Amino acid sequence: MESYLRVRLQVQSVSNPKYRGTIHCFQSIIKQESTLGLYKGVGSPMMGLTFINALVFGVQGNTIRYLSKDTPLNQFLAGAAAGSIQCVICCPMELAKTRLQLQGTGEYKSKSKNYKNSLDCLVKIYRKEGLRGINRGMVTTFLRETPSFGFYFLTYDYLTRYIGCEINDKFIIPKLLFAGGMSGIVSWLSTYPIDVIKSRLQADGIGGVNHYNGIMDCVRKSYKEEGWRVFSRGLTSTLLRAFPVNAATFATVTMFLMYMRGENDLPECEAGPAIQQPNSM
Repeated sequence: MESYLRVRLQVQSVSNPKYRGTIHCFQSIIKQESTLGLYKGVGSPMMGLTFINALVFGVQGNTIRYLSKDTPLNQFLAGAAAGSIQCVICCPMELAKTRLQLQGTGEYKSKSKNYKNSLDCLVKIYRKEGLRGINRGMVTTFLRETPSFGFYFLTYDYLTRYIGCEINDKFIIPKLLFAGGMSGIVSWLSTYPIDVIKSRLQADGIGGVNHYNGIMDCVRKSYKEEGWRVFSRGLTSTLLRAFPVNAATFATVTMFLMYMRGENDLPECEAGPAIQQPNSM
């Protein structure tokens, strides 16, 4: 639902804006498209989210082991490696989600429903535009995900060390939730302007009209028409979601790894995959 609000706010026309802000966008969608309108495109992230999380944490953990030393720089590099690799799945998934979320905007029952679901969307894009169409926005996705996941894991690692996540600490779960939530916020803040450009490029071409010739053209035109504020469109709804979602994700992964490895092997609590390096401190 958050991503739906974010995309709508990011790509709306400045000359004819439909929404005044996050709350107005939320209210308008429910009024015009019913509550179900908030869940357009939800099938796409649901199909790939579990696999993406497994890939991200797996690559991050293996990269830390390969680098052999658990340092802040290596935490960042391991996170960046994980973020870059998952772009192959993330980009087409977000493309389908964006296209589905924008079709039938403002209609209670979409009269021009081009796509039935995420798979149908990707198939039709492939038939019309080939692999290039499926990977629309890949460069911006890479530019967003690589540093974003670097800061994601670096922040979590730093906070768990700073606030002292000890296994026998009765407040360990609240501490893990806090560290995970803050990691999500830092991650989004670090590359959010790039996400705005990515959304605009992936939404470009809907209706058969292309407005941008590439990344820099999109940046120039967006800034010229709307000023610097364009690069923070939808940020409020994104941050409201980022804290609870990432708090739950990191806490769950960390507690699961602690349970699987056993308390005796874990002298202290670190970021999920970094737990496999208990002697690196």
